[in-house]
Amino acid sequence: MSNGRVGVVDIGSNSIRLVVYEGVSRHPIPIFNEKVLCGLGRGLSQTGRLDPAGRTLALHNLCRFAELAAGMALDRIHVLATAAVREAEDGAEFAQQVRDRCGFAVSVISGEEEARLSAQGVLSGIPDATGVVGDLGGGSLELVAVADGRIERQATLPLGPLRLMGQKGARRAARAAVRRAIAAVPWLSEHAGQSFYAVGGAWRSLARMHMAQEDYPLHIIQQYAVPAEELGSLAAAVARERPQTLERAAGVSKRRIESLPYASIVLDEVIAAFQPAQVVFSAYGLREGLLFDALEPAERALDPLLSICEDLACRIDRFGPVDTIVGWTSSLADLLDPERDRWRQAACLLSDIGWAEHPDYRAEHAYLRVVRLPIAGLCHEGRVFTAASVAARYGASLAKADLPALSLLTSEDIDRASVIGAALRLAHTVTGGAALPLGQTRLQIAERTVTLAVNEAVSDLLGDVVNRRLDSLAKALAMEPDVVVEPDGPDPSRAQPTVPLSLIGNGI
Repeated sequence: MSNGRVGVVDIGSNSIRLVVYEGVSRHPIPIFNEKVLCGLGRGLSQTGRLDPAGRTLALHNLCRFAELAAGMALDRIHVLATAAVREAEDGAEFAQQVRDRCGFAVSVISGEEEARLSAQGVLSGIPDATGVVGDLGGGSLELVAVADGRIERQATLPLGPLRLMGQKGARRAARAAVRRAIAAVPWLSEHAGQSFYAVGGAWRSLARMHMAQEDYPLHIIQQYAVPAEELGSLAAAVARERPQTLERAAGVSKRRIESLPYASIVLDEVIAAFQPAQVVFSAYGLREGLLFDALEPAERALDPLLSICEDLACRIDRFGPVDTIVGWTSSLADLLDPERDRWRQAACLLSDIGWAEHPDYRAEHAYLRVVRLPIAGLCHEGRVFTAASVAARYGASLAKADLPALSLLTSEDIDRASVIGAALRLAHTVTGGAALPLGQTRLQIAERTVTLAVNEAVSDLLGDVVNRRLDSLAKALAMEPDVVVEPDGPDPSRAQPTVPLSLIGNGI
């Protein structure tokens, strides 16, 4: 019986990893993830062969991955090998040994294909990415120019940390080699002032290190953005540090200490040559790009944020259909820019996420769950905004709330999230969360009045609690509340008037 689950095994120069996804969709959800640092590419530049100890370790753990995959009854498993196996004299022999011992048919992909899939992975999570994607593996660096969801130019460079560690003269020679290789990519400087999207485990370690130094309140790698000059300074400092010093640094895995200075040299030189405005870290890369590539064009075009939120809503909502409340609160769209309106829609879809929690803790639990969801298409500010809107739906007073990472929002966005939460609280109160009767009501914001219009046939839905929720929404908007009972019922197609921003109170 098919369960739709798909596995991807990535045999890299430094690590091997098995990730199992719930299925191939616009928002692949990993349900199992295991990595082993084997160092297959260690010493490759000197010997031309895979590291013997790394090869033994990799083979043993690939056999483990095969047993796990069999036990999970996966529909399909993809096994990809990158730079080390691609370049080693004994790479083909190793791939055959993996087939014989583990039953895995290994696809040894080219540098060009590795670059393309890595960029596809970034675009799957950040569809509007514009700038340059850089995927640093143990044996190579892939650079790909992207713009508005398209891949433009690409290059593969022999600059992985394991390869650089074999350079005679260590770090000084490594920096010179990196500088020469990057200088051979003339189009890189043409994207100055755009974003650099960093992919790869070593660079993720730098992101965690920066988070620790800044006491950053949200420990999520996906779309963590840092000014390029600031991150370049950190990379330059790490590139000079001794291993003993790095061992004491917060956020650094002990198994990354040896390679981290070399990964930092690469990043420092890329930033110097590229001059990006910011570095944006992506947790999506080669594996997600492989799955994204398998989708039909129409599915690839879906908004990853709203797609996964709708899927989650179908699992958690009590009464459905899940998208009714999105349209019901659409009059709030006039108060928001397009990006914040996406966040409003996401909050609507997730607005019933805390119904099964203890009432005293619903707001806090809903906030924490939303802000930490494994979702894409959402910057950190957007995560907190969406989570804060849902917390306000459960009654949290955001101006007074002690919620982690809420400090990432401006006071204006806290006000906006409070309004969205008050509207969601009203919607769930009017009908108890059931979508069908919600369609017999309408929320309208015009002039200085917030109006709840109700079909006469269901006017018994009105009551004291509904009036109090409407009053709260009106207060958040610095407007007056009004209730209208309509004999023929609200017309869902009636155009919602645009509200001039000058009429909106509380910084909205």
